[in-house]
Amino acid sequence: MLWEAWRRWWNRAETTRQVVLYTRNGCHLCEEALAQLEKAQLRYRFTLSIIDVDSAPPLVQAYGNCVPVVMIEGKVRFRGQVNPVLLARLLRAPAAPEDDTPEEPLPG
Repeated sequence: MLWEAWRRWWNRAETTRQVVLYTRNGCHLCEEALAQLEKAQLRYRFTLSIIDVDSAPPLVQAYGNCVPVVMIEGKVRFRGQVNPVLLARLLRAPAAPEDDTPEEPLPG
């Protein structure tokens, strides 16, 4: 019985939250942000995409040297450093409705 309850909780629909990390090579803050997100991913189960801002000129223009940038569900939540307490709070919160529009358009 307890096993079934745990399995239902683990497989709940809200585990499809999307997190995007905008990063670049040689960025120590980006490496720290990635480590924090990977650790949080074990607990909160979200999809993590990693995008190198140097891979496309629109991304370089949008984010410049302001990396890492972490977007959760299409909204910029962190720039520069990731606050682990706020990250946990954001990931524990119920997922936003699918009809939400992003805070800012994604370049490229």
